Amino acid sequence: MKYIIVTGGVMSGLGKGITAASIGRLLKNKGFEVTAIKIDPYINCDAGTMNPFQHGEVYILKDGGEVDLDLGHYERFMGCEFTKDHNITTGTIYLSVIEKERQGEYLGSTVQIIPHITNEIKDSIRRVAERSGAEICLVEVGGTVGDIESMPFLEAVRQMHRESPEDCIFVHVTLVPTDSMGDQKTKPSQHSVKALREVGIHPDIIVVRSKDPLNPSARDKIALFCDVPLEAVISAYDAKDIYEVPLILERGGLSDYLLERFNLKPRADDRTWEEMVERMKKLDRHVRIAIVGKYIEIKDAYLSIKEALKHAGIDNGCLVDIKWVEAEDLEKMDIDGVREVFSDVEGILVPGGFGTRGSEGKIKAIRYARENKVPFLGLCFGFQLAVVEFARHVLGLEEAASAEVSETPYPVIEILPEQRNVRNMGGTMRLGDAEITLEEGTRAYEIYGKSKIIERHRHRYEVNPRYIEAIEKKGMVFSGKCGNRMEIAEIPDHPFFIGTQFHPEFKSRPDNPSPVFRAFVRAVMEYA
Repeated sequence: MKYIIVTGGVMSGLGKGITAASIGRLLKNKGFEVTAIKIDPYINCDAGTMNPFQHGEVYILKDGGEVDLDLGHYERFMGCEFTKDHNITTGTIYLSVIEKERQGEYLGSTVQIIPHITNEIKDSIRRVAERSGAEICLVEVGGTVGDIESMPFLEAVRQMHRESPEDCIFVHVTLVPTDSMGDQKTKPSQHSVKALREVGIHPDIIVVRSKDPLNPSARDKIALFCDVPLEAVISAYDAKDIYEVPLILERGGLSDYLLERFNLKPRADDRTWEEMVERMKKLDRHVRIAIVGKYIEIKDAYLSIKEALKHAGIDNGCLVDIKWVEAEDLEKMDIDGVREVFSDVEGILVPGGFGTRGSEGKIKAIRYARENKVPFLGLCFGFQLAVVEFARHVLGLEEAASAEVSETPYPVIEILPEQRNVRNMGGTMRLGDAEITLEEGTRAYEIYGKSKIIERHRHRYEVNPRYIEAIEKKGMVFSGKCGNRMEIAEIPDHPFFIGTQFHPEFKSRPDNPSPVFRAFVRAVMEYA
């Protein structure tokens, strides 16, 4: 197994995740089987209980793992499906070590950071890498070099390099800012590499983030003062779109240098990604879709939805512009205000979420889309609120609501039976893949073109079975089901009105868009 360890310095948010995902894409283009692991130094066992305002999107894997959004980048760029073992946190490592200590596995030893914690980290990395069947494993170490939380992980990967130096390459992502005079300043990168060397790690490759392409002088300085070959200093300047990053790194010679260091020869020259990017860059038609959410200040809270809309746009030959609408603002508006908000969009999307805040604003958006025949897509909580809106304004149950949001005599959305006695919040929702049966003759069946599909879930509530018959009699069709659970709702006499209990955005890829998003964007184009 070959390992590529990606670290970062100077500041967070430089793009380690995109760099790691891009390296994975480039190696796959060359014909290699690649897997990836994200290390998050926080003490949480997973991202499931973390607030989107702090952490951005919680990405859901096929086995129900609630993980960092970088795993989403990995899956989209590399075309793989990962499991929760591919996201290692301080919490999971320490929990495992403590459980082993309680069971007496350390034979009375004093349990310490070194060797017990670092051994657990190394074992976790190697176990995931070997199970994947891949040849090359990317390991992104979250945080910034110098963070206290990252130290055990950096020590563990240092030991991995020491144990097998020919099979381990360090890629350090750093920053070269531009001052007011237009000069590129290399000192932050130099200090970042110095901090990395102080923990015993010497970078093999330095990926330099900058606004503009790295000039020869700055590149020479970094090579000299950071003690790496000139060809190992890779310029990763700002791209118009993240999907261009692999092409920028390829032009900089990154994949060739990596393969040379591993003494590997390219086996293929796949240009599919490059062709997709070139097609995207030539698009000139625009459509505008409103996303009505409660976390819109943090756009990364809806990252996979943004990407799925982009994928569907590329497939349909258009660029999707997003109008961000704060759900709480809609709650204060009358119908004229709501109409004004949506007057310049051709589609409305209501994403997932939890709790009362903004829910009535989302219901107003759904009602506007239904009554004005505007293409609509509701995801998870958006699906549930579409059922609530229909029950209120078509079925005539004015006090209908979700039991999650308020007490009501008409709980058309009720908690899942298996969730009623749940006390621990982490990892206890209905999570991950489930098989769904589609009813022939419906729009959902037309969209997917088959009767069985598998999609990912993250929810605690469902459509209350007591109201299904009454709702369907009034014209809403539940066209997708998982056993006795309603998974898809649609209104046949509407140009496009679909809600899904699942999250189709998590399975969308640039070269294989989600069928639901593809159909939604196509309907938006027809409406426009």
